[in-house]
Amino acid sequence: MSIEWVNGAIEEIRAWGRSKDVAVDVDEVRLLCDYASDYLDVGELSDFTPGTFEQLLLDIYPRKVIAPPESAAETVAAARTLVDFLLDSGEIGAKMATRMRSKIDDIAPEMPGALADTSKFGMAKSIFGAMGADADAPGPVTDHQGRRLRGVTADDECGCPGCSPLPPVRPAAPQAIARAVRGSGLLRDAHALLAWMLEGGRTPTVRGTLRVRDAARVTRELGLAAPALAWELVVAVELAEVSGASVRAPGLVPLDARGDEEVLDLWAGTVTFLTGGPAAEVTGWPKLDRELYTVHESLYRLRGPMAVQALREHLDGAPPDDDGGPEDGLELDLDGDDGGEDPGRLDAALAALARCGTVERRGDTVRLTAQGLWGMREMFSRMGLPAPVAPGLADGGAAELIAGLLEGMPAEQAEPDIASWLERRTQAEAASDLLSAVRGEPAVARGVAVTIVDRFGAEAAGAVRPFLDDPELRPHVVHWLAGRGLEAPALSPGEVLWASVDMLALAVPAAGTDPGEFAETLAGAGPPAHVIEEMWQVDHPDVAEVLDLLGRHLPDRDLAKAARKAAFKARSRGIH
Repeated sequence: MSIEWVNGAIEEIRAWGRSKDVAVDVDEVRLLCDYASDYLDVGELSDFTPGTFEQLLLDIYPRKVIAPPESAAETVAAARTLVDFLLDSGEIGAKMATRMRSKIDDIAPEMPGALADTSKFGMAKSIFGAMGADADAPGPVTDHQGRRLRGVTADDECGCPGCSPLPPVRPAAPQAIARAVRGSGLLRDAHALLAWMLEGGRTPTVRGTLRVRDAARVTRELGLAAPALAWELVVAVELAEVSGASVRAPGLVPLDARGDEEVLDLWAGTVTFLTGGPAAEVTGWPKLDRELYTVHESLYRLRGPMAVQALREHLDGAPPDDDGGPEDGLELDLDGDDGGEDPGRLDAALAALARCGTVERRGDTVRLTAQGLWGMREMFSRMGLPAPVAPGLADGGAAELIAGLLEGMPAEQAEPDIASWLERRTQAEAASDLLSAVRGEPAVARGVAVTIVDRFGAEAAGAVRPFLDDPELRPHVVHWLAGRGLEAPALSPGEVLWASVDMLALAVPAAGTDPGEFAETLAGAGPPAHVIEEMWQVDHPDVAEVLDLLGRHLPDRDLAKAARKAAFKARSRGIH
């Protein structure tokens, strides 16, 4: 990031600070100069203007720099120091200095809010923020000892595991991964294509590539969507001996007949092939093909879904398709805007990538498949990078189980964890532990616990009934008891209304992940008008957010308007 003029300027500022006995925050000043150079075409100190500081502190920093809102005071102080230096060194005149200081004074009260505004975050900053999602706001980047790395931002390409370690993940069992790989994906297509070539005595071209007429025939006869890519994989993972126009694979073993260990080894090679820049097209969109490693690594670090819109914005800022892109495919302006792409192009490209088997799309999000996650971890391990495995949820207590489930793992992976955890406890013990763990916790955690307890029969009633004394759990406990024909107190109208808000609060994260599906659910089972109009009176911490959600997604315009009005009333009485 730093270039010659920045290095020279920093040395001058150091010397100036020593001569004037002024404390200079060199790291902050360097970051100002670096970003001014990279994004605002500032080529020397005299190029700074009042507008430069406004763009840096209210636009560039919020998008790029990982720092809490309270750090704004340090950055503003560094900007003022830089203005003092520019004036003393003769780079600017007194009038310009006055204008700069006035502009910085205007910026100072706005910058903390800009740093906290998640809508301003660029893709890279959002990813790093999600990796630390337990914090209320994205925190500073730290080294492995927890010390803040001044000047380190979401854009920096530090590959040091101590600075940016891979997060612990929960890969599925190897047997399940092997079964998924055998079932579909590019590796299966490669086996089918190779068998078809051998059975028909067909050969590749003299350069070893698949003949065009064979690609057309195999698409027609086997239904393969990307035969050229499948052949590239045959060569890459050495399923056959290919030399020029000859191909040999004596005793080719079908994928279904291979052992798990062999299938997993081939799959690891497939993931490396897909993310390492193969010669053939993967998705049909060069811009995305150049960034497949970045996209897969980001999804791995997120350990959950990424909004398709975030990926779209990222690709909109990537170099144009015809410029060849950066040499390593990583140095990208994550937040640029060259616009103009066909919005359906990304949809088609993601569908093609999903057919390869490493990612899957769910509504408006994309995430790694179980085999994609496993393959990425295996690739990292083979690269020599520490790729830790998170402990099994069944080994922890109820709080650890709930926290793990809230990380957004696929249902097919979550269910074995829940079953294993329950096997070690009686229903009564499990119910007591789960409900105790969510006392005073947010609605989403409470919802996970209640959903699991709902599996239990009446024999767990002795452990569930004591939670009638908890005002947040009481409506759920009453519902649980009544559903099993057991004696249960009646809920007051206020408690019924509170329970309605609490159940809707469970859907807030899902609505953000797949708003279309949430809107469809509301269309069939949304709350009636009289309930919406009364919700604002409920003393529930999520009531305003729930009403906002209804206001955005209810298909009935009158009901949506009523929800927005109720949200305003809730906020007016101080409920957030």
